[in-house]
Amino acid sequence: MKKIFPYIESFEKRAFGMFIHWGLYSEIGRGEWVYHMENMTPEAYKPLMDTFTAKDFDAEVIAKTAKAAGCRYITLTTRHHDGFSLFDTKGLSEFDVMHSPCGRDLIAEFCDACRKFDLLPMLYHTTLDWMHPDFNEDFEKYLEYLRKSVELLCTNYGKIGGIWFDGNWSKPDADWQEDKLYGMIRRLQPEAMIINNTGLDSRGKTGHPEIDSVTFEQGCPTNGNRHALDKYVAAEMCETMNDHWGIAVNDFNYKSPATMIEHLCLCRKAEANYLLNIGLCADGGFEPIQKEFLLLIGRWTDLFGEALYNTKPYRADQGSEFILKGNGKLYIVCMQRGIAGDGNVTVTKAEDGSSVFEGIAEKIKSVRWMDNKESVAFTQEGETLTVQLVPQRYGSSFCVRIAEAEIE
Repeated sequence: MKKIFPYIESFEKRAFGMFIHWGLYSEIGRGEWVYHMENMTPEAYKPLMDTFTAKDFDAEVIAKTAKAAGCRYITLTTRHHDGFSLFDTKGLSEFDVMHSPCGRDLIAEFCDACRKFDLLPMLYHTTLDWMHPDFNEDFEKYLEYLRKSVELLCTNYGKIGGIWFDGNWSKPDADWQEDKLYGMIRRLQPEAMIINNTGLDSRGKTGHPEIDSVTFEQGCPTNGNRHALDKYVAAEMCETMNDHWGIAVNDFNYKSPATMIEHLCLCRKAEANYLLNIGLCADGGFEPIQKEFLLLIGRWTDLFGEALYNTKPYRADQGSEFILKGNGKLYIVCMQRGIAGDGNVTVTKAEDGSSVFEGIAEKIKSVRWMDNKESVAFTQEGETLTVQLVPQRYGSSFCVRIAEAEIE
């Protein structure tokens, strides 16, 4: 019998999260891998700590913005591959925020703000460390340092949503002693999600039995083989707004908000969460365009978000239209719907049309658009549901439009 854990189901129901990459690399503004990609030396890189003030880092502003965007959790980089920690390492290392001009435990502030706004705090922690000498010279000793660091995250910040690891792919043949690491987390935070990113080349791959969610980095998820496992695991797609995780001031290649909304919906179609990344500026504030994109997505989730939270994909599928089920309703998700209007001005002109969904066992009482509450004409014969999905009115273009069906 499949093992199903309530904390995993609860995480999956949250649907949409904000990913935040921020650290010393943000002061350079050329992405989170700048140390590695530009072959920097520790002597050239570590002085960045001397100007790390975090003067614009306001955890409550971040949490409030995530909430407005429709996010239900935030995953923050507590330590990235450069080895610099945003938390008090309690003497494990001097390469942390407490030894910088900031002098504040930013993870404590972050966790407190998440709880204030009813968001789940998820803590990213690298397993790869470019700066720590033991990573290459004494791996056994390094793993002790890694476990002690994670232990601090599990004991000093109250109940957390989970630990999001990243970096095992750097030494694919090494013994990472995952039993010890995950066993410690289970002992200290029994309901914390344990996630270990499998990277670009192994999207959706399942690994250690304690893993609670598979990852899809920069790629829309599939169900894969995870439902064949003895334990029910979630899935999550993490994606950047542009081409970098950490802020890159010369990266102009932003996805459109429409694309991000579509990816959010496609994740829910695949029974996965969507983790959308931002890279904070050097001093910890928002890049203005990223904040505005989040707020624009939030205007969409204000209208349609109910269809994404606490729902699962339904078996009926009609190409660019599909159905989610939850909250006592069915939700008909319509991708690529055009606009009614004059062809001289409406670039995505569309006509009325019907969509047929088979295998609908529930008796449908009514169907209406979520944005304007207008009724949608439908017929149902046995388990065949036919819905008249009219185009959007001129003056609106929702990217994805959703109708809710009441069940008798």
